[in-house]
Amino acid sequence: MKRRTFLNHATRRLLLLMTPAWLHAQPRGSNEGRRYHENAIQMNSQIATDNTSKHLITVFLCGDVMTGRAIDQVLPHPSKPTLYERYIQDARVYVDLAEKINGPIPKPVPYSYIWGDALTVFERVSHDLRIINLETSITVSDDYWKGKGINYRMHPRNIKCLSAANIDGCVLANNHVLDWSYAGLQETLSTLKQANIKTAGAGVDIDQAQAPAVFDIPGKGRVVLFSFAHVNSGVPYNWYASKNKAGINVLSDLLTRTVGQITDQINAVKQKHDIVIASIHWGSNWGYQIPVEHARFARALIDQARVDIVHGHSSHHPKGIEIYRNRPIVYGCGDFLNDYEGISGHEEFRSDLSLMYFVTLDAITGELVRFQLVPTQIKNFRINHTSAADAKWLADMLNRQGIALNTRVQLNADRTMHLSWF
Repeated sequence: MKRRTFLNHATRRLLLLMTPAWLHAQPRGSNEGRRYHENAIQMNSQIATDNTSKHLITVFLCGDVMTGRAIDQVLPHPSKPTLYERYIQDARVYVDLAEKINGPIPKPVPYSYIWGDALTVFERVSHDLRIINLETSITVSDDYWKGKGINYRMHPRNIKCLSAANIDGCVLANNHVLDWSYAGLQETLSTLKQANIKTAGAGVDIDQAQAPAVFDIPGKGRVVLFSFAHVNSGVPYNWYASKNKAGINVLSDLLTRTVGQITDQINAVKQKHDIVIASIHWGSNWGYQIPVEHARFARALIDQARVDIVHGHSSHHPKGIEIYRNRPIVYGCGDFLNDYEGISGHEEFRSDLSLMYFVTLDAITGELVRFQLVPTQIKNFRINHTSAADAKWLADMLNRQGIALNTRVQLNADRTMHLSWF
């Protein structure tokens, strides 16, 4: 048997084993079942060849990464523990809460400690770029933003915790990067620059805040990263950058005119075969419902602004995923790392569970080739593999939310997931 024929037969047999049980109940020849199988065959044939293609770019994305407050306290160079919260005024209290729930944390931890099992995943899953939403000011400034209630900061000497995971880029348009005022923002920007980590979404003026981070992927192409924060995510109204004021790239609305403005910004820098990511901090912390205006805006960015990936975050738990015109829209990634252990409330959303998102696109067409997810759990201030039961919980949740979005995940024996769309 020729090699190609053998691979085709092997792929089809594998698909029969991987087909979810709900499809076996579909009538023979039904549109839903046919679309699933056609997509699955295409997806698996692409997986077989993606290591040899020069045009496929894989980006790692995740949700909120909060390395401040209690996590900063267990790193080698903790900031002053003083907080200005209503109930807790010492960051070390959050360390105590976490240890009461999940046991002692060996302090100080190595810089790589917080990434835990994610480092093993990074080694195993081939990818070209690592991008996170950094929800922390990196500063020694004591000029906290008064009246905000929650102020996250990490000591600049702890920047090595990001370098330990070889983070390539941080989106900064969110509701915490200015927690320690303008001096804190400027130190955040300079610290990340010194660490050779590119940023988008914040700056000393509007031009810098709106400017994308551009990543050259040797031999493949470029990834252009834009970062935005919508006012409905808890961003203070006066955090917006302007011509003469530092701040973040704020979206005051999600209207057609705003799509037009973003289109102009993208057209000014986009080159042929660039992959464009729009990273948006938006929406409430809790709930699976996707606002109509979010869906409309995300699709318009793909239709008009030529965005290839919409990377949404702010929700403390993962939300549903949509594939629109063969381009992914992640409406909410969930918290990838935080210090919330021991804090009660909203347990039904399992905010300790999260996902690593590995998105593979064809740089020539901008279309999605593969979408792989790896489930994780926050425990002891580090990222851990989930149990089999928790991985299934996440898969079931994504499949429930995916019904309306025409997506579905397949949970594999190694607890990774592959997304199918139809």
